[in-house]
Amino acid sequence: MVAYTSTPSDVEMGLEERTVVLVEKKSSTGWIWKVSVALLLVALCFGGVLLFAWYWNGQPEMTRSGQTEALIEKNTAEKTDPHYTLRRISSKAKAAIHLEGSYDDDESLKDELEWKNGQGQAFAQGGFRLVNNQIVIPQTGLYFVYSQASFRVSCSDGDEEGTGKHLTPLSHRIWRYSDSIGSKASLMSAVRSACQSTAQEDSYGDGQGWYNTIYLGAVFQLNRGDKLWTETNQLSQLETDEGKTFFGVFAL
Repeated sequence: MVAYTSTPSDVEMGLEERTVVLVEKKSSTGWIWKVSVALLLVALCFGGVLLFAWYWNGQPEMTRSGQTEALIEKNTAEKTDPHYTLRRISSKAKAAIHLEGSYDDDESLKDELEWKNGQGQAFAQGGFRLVNNQIVIPQTGLYFVYSQASFRVSCSDGDEEGTGKHLTPLSHRIWRYSDSIGSKASLMSAVRSACQSTAQEDSYGDGQGWYNTIYLGAVFQLNRGDKLWTETNQLSQLETDEGKTFFGVFAL
């Protein structure tokens, strides 16, 4: 905006000699609007950059969070497996063997639990062998020896009134034969009574009976060529479904 003003001159000089001076007055509001618009544009640009950065970085974080939760669920499910700990330890061992138990009244081996390799969770590595239903130790050293026998026992004593007491001893033992000893020796054993009393009816009316488990496990110094085997009573009461009865050794 431009305004024009005239300055007073000497009256005596006359109209012909009067000088007119033009003075420009600039508006003070124009530059303020320009600065405000510029600041607003800068703020919008900066906000857009922040929003884009948040979206870009947030997506991978959400993906990583979902993957972590999935891994946790997977690990939890694995650890509920009864063989998880033994498989994890034996997989890192130099030598290991894990056998599944089997028993059939119709087979020729009616007086002992038969151990199977190569079925279910069973495996052998590092020189271990299964010979004549016995585990043969490959090298001299420290070994962890373990076994589990599971039973399903009927506690009925045949008394219609269900009175009296009936004890069914369950036993499971691991034997060792070493040339240095020259005879067999018991490594571990346990005995349990599955039926405490028949004063009340069998807890399973459908005849399934009482369920009981004997677990053995310890560390031993064994020699090359030593043989290990098991001895179990109440073979007809054994539960040999996958994972219930097993026998194994691994090197430490």
